[in-house]
Amino acid sequence: MNNQMLLTQIDEVSTELGEPDCKLTEPFIFNSDETVEPWLTKYTGQNQFMIHSDKILTITEPNSKLRKKYEELLD
Repeated sequence: MNNQMLLTQIDEVSTELGEPDCKLTEPFIFNSDETVEPWLTKYTGQNQFMIHSDKILTITEPNSKLRKKYEELLD
């Protein structure tokens, strides 16, 4: 995921050893110019993605401004 900042709903899922264990739902990428756009829409119409938890560096709660923007995008 190369230093990308994503806004997403994330759930840990039980899987077999070696399989992706985190489900990202409605991920949006947060750009350096503070714009937000859907993640990977150039490549797929999916809105859920599975990734390995070892690819995630940090998980935080977004501030209220960013959370509001994300929720507006989901509506």
